[in-house]
Amino acid sequence: MARRARLRFAGVPLHIIQRGNNRIACFFAEQDYRFYLYHLEELAQRFQLPSERRSPRVSPCDST
Repeated sequence: MARRARLRFAGVPLHIIQRGNNRIACFFAEQDYRFYLYHLEELAQRFQLPSERRSPRVSPCDST
């Protein structure tokens, strides 16, 4: 069954979580995580997102 559509309000930021199937890790090497962040930053600049809303604070590779 499909999920219901999420509510969206103009000007209100969305909280986005990146994780794998069954909540397994998406990144197993720091290099892969840095590659992802690089491209995420490129897209954030292209779509002019405010910087304080796009800065991941913790590397998921550190907790393994």
